[in-house]
Amino acid sequence: MKVDTDGLSLSGLTVLVVEDDEILRTLLVAILAEMEATCVGFGNADDALIHLLASQGSCSLMIVDHHIPGCIKGMEFISMAHEKWPRVPAILTSGSPLDVSTITPPISYLFKPWSIEELVMTINRALAYETRAGSAD
Repeated sequence: MKVDTDGLSLSGLTVLVVEDDEILRTLLVAILAEMEATCVGFGNADDALIHLLASQGSCSLMIVDHHIPGCIKGMEFISMAHEKWPRVPAILTSGSPLDVSTITPPISYLFKPWSIEELVMTINRALAYETRAGSAD
């Protein structure tokens, strides 16, 4: 697959993908790999949280579906991760409308179904916010 990324490279970045739809998770990982990211994908937040804790938050970006199976939903997962690693940018996805007024940087929102162009723009925006926040330190 050839993805038009508008010059965006994720080389050297690790992206954590939490998506219960196996086809969509596989597609996301493939798109991100095409953009040169290292990806780890999970079907639920419990496994993703165990991985994140074991790797001591070693990820550059999280892409998390809100409606995932298990006790921990997407926004809750991101909030838990941000308690330990507040500057990791995150993209929350959902096929159901959410109150976007509660979603603030470093969290971006991506409504499903999304196009590759929308995904790339959202990733770019999320990473740009992290860069701006990091330069403010």
